[in-house]
Amino acid sequence: MSFVAANIDEVLVHLAQLVALWKAQNSRLGYFAALYRQVTLEVERGINQGLFDDGPRMDRFDTAFGNRFFAALEAWQTGAEPPRCWRVAFDLATNPETIVLQHLLLGVNAHINLDLAVAAANATPGAPLAELSRDYERINDILASVLGKVQAALDDVSPYMWLLDELGGRSDEVALDFSIRTARAQAWNNALLLARFNTSQDEFLIATMDRSSTLLARLIARPSGILRPALQVIHHAESTNIAAIIERLDHAV
Repeated sequence: MSFVAANIDEVLVHLAQLVALWKAQNSRLGYFAALYRQVTLEVERGINQGLFDDGPRMDRFDTAFGNRFFAALEAWQTGAEPPRCWRVAFDLATNPETIVLQHLLLGVNAHINLDLAVAAANATPGAPLAELSRDYERINDILASVLGKVQAALDDVSPYMWLLDELGGRSDEVALDFSIRTARAQAWNNALLLARFNTSQDEFLIATMDRSSTLLARLIARPSGILRPALQVIHHAESTNIAAIIERLDHAV
């Protein structure tokens, strides 16, 4: 399945198609796609309401960001070589032991820790990247609003998430919110580096980012210590209706 979006509207159309397909196929790939669609809907709403300093630039930026996801997915589906952090996320979609939160964090990790920096670095060709910074930060407010509602969706489909609360304090919400905010801050720093480097240096930095994101993906997929038995308990209480989970996440906002 090959998708290339020309604008944010097409990103949303393609994400909706993927969500519908994966819901019909009972594929856990639909979990992150549903979350991503919800966030993108809110970004589009912000563009239409004049939230950003430069709406057309944000449209181009979000489109480039979405196309990174579509390209990684196509590479994985066709047997080519996607970024390794994406391969971990995609491959685990067939693993019934991985809980919903892990699937979401794996997608967040790959798309933000790797893809976002590349998209941001190319968002202002011919102009200083710093011009994007205020609009980049505004998305954090959008994410906070979306993630509060995603938390409610997670609680509905995974009633034992309170075990993570006991271990880390509102871990369903905090894990997503903290992971995304921290990852976005690091992605901005990497984007600043990419914007200064030449092509060969870009390739080296992107490969380095992929390696670090892959390491984090493996930690998310197979945590150690007390988290492991907690995740097993959460898994056994979690809904097994994949299509219903996708539907709930896709209407979280």
